[in-house]
Amino acid sequence: MKTAALPAQPSGNDFARDMVAGLVVFLVALPLCLGIALASGAPLLSGLISGVIGGIVVGILSGSHVSVSGPAAGLAAVVLAQITSLGSFEAFLLAVLIAGGLQVAFGAFKAGFLANYFPTNVIKGLLAAIGVLLILKQVPHLVGYDRDYEGEMSFASATGGNTFSDLAEAARAFVPGALAVGAASLLILMAWDRIRFLKQSVVPGPLVAVVAGTLMSELMRS
Repeated sequence: MKTAALPAQPSGNDFARDMVAGLVVFLVALPLCLGIALASGAPLLSGLISGVIGGIVVGILSGSHVSVSGPAAGLAAVVLAQITSLGSFEAFLLAVLIAGGLQVAFGAFKAGFLANYFPTNVIKGLLAAIGVLLILKQVPHLVGYDRDYEGEMSFASATGGNTFSDLAEAARAFVPGALAVGAASLLILMAWDRIRFLKQSVVPGPLVAVVAGTLMSELMRS
């Protein structure tokens, strides 16, 4: 008679690696959650709450070992547009609750096949457009042109211009110090993604970029 082998119990080394991995994910997720909440026009606390729910609650309920959940930068423009359209953040939360209920109902009735009627090209085009929009909206901030320091996702700005006129104005009124901080941060992120020993480092690149950018900014002010 064959007997099935029992799964190996987690060792102390596994626990230590999990602790380090959890710390790294926390250090990356904390500024990411805050940044996405700010870009979405939502309270900063909501970004932290969504990160906690995505990381702990969804992780426990999903049963998957490789799930990735939490706030997504690709939805920042959608969330901001809906908050503006509905008039308040509370109304947006109600809409999200209703949408979640509909998703649960679709799952209960095995209606997942309806997703096959939505072409993948439409979804990819939407995500690509959001990415381009985020880049164009952040370029003025990268060079220190902050007429609208909080930023917005609409093409026509509240100041009377539009996305392209803001880019042209930013090219004429850029701040060299801000450009240096932005360029240094981008170089750090690219180095952490391409250099092997940095990529395998316990310290995440985004955290290093945030710390380095903050220090550079403070040094330039003094």
